[in-house]
Amino acid sequence: MTLRIGIDHDSATAPYEQLRAQISRRARSGELPVGYKLPTVRGLAEDLGLAANTVAKAYRVLEADGVIETRGRLGTFVAAAGEAAGREAAAAARAYAERAHRLGLESGAALDAVRDALRAVYDDVG
Repeated sequence: MTLRIGIDHDSATAPYEQLRAQISRRARSGELPVGYKLPTVRGLAEDLGLAANTVAKAYRVLEADGVIETRGRLGTFVAAAGEAAGREAAAAARAYAERAHRLGLESGAALDAVRDALRAVYDDVG
C-alpha cells in the first residue's frame, strides 16, 4: 500500500494542513489501517516537494489528535484513533454546550453557531 498524498501548491490551504487533513481522513475511514507505517518526515517531505518542517508540523498535529503515534526509532504509525477521537469530540461538544448555556443562548442559536463553524472549517480543508 502506498500513501498517495497530493499537495495543491496553489491552494489557499497551507500544505501542512492539506497533508494533515488527507492522512486524518484516510486513517479515520480505515483506508490507512491501524498500524500502517508512515514514511519518515524527510522521506515524505522529499516525495511531496515540501520542507521537512512542514511534514513534521503535520505529524505533530496528527499525533496530538491521536491519529498517529510515534514509536521512537521504529517509526510513525496510524493509531487506533476512532474511539479516542469520538470521546474527545463528545467532551468538546459538552464543554461548548455548557458555555453556550452560560451565555444564555437558546439551543437553536447554539446549534446554528456550530453549523456555521463546521461549514467554515470543512470548506477550508476541502
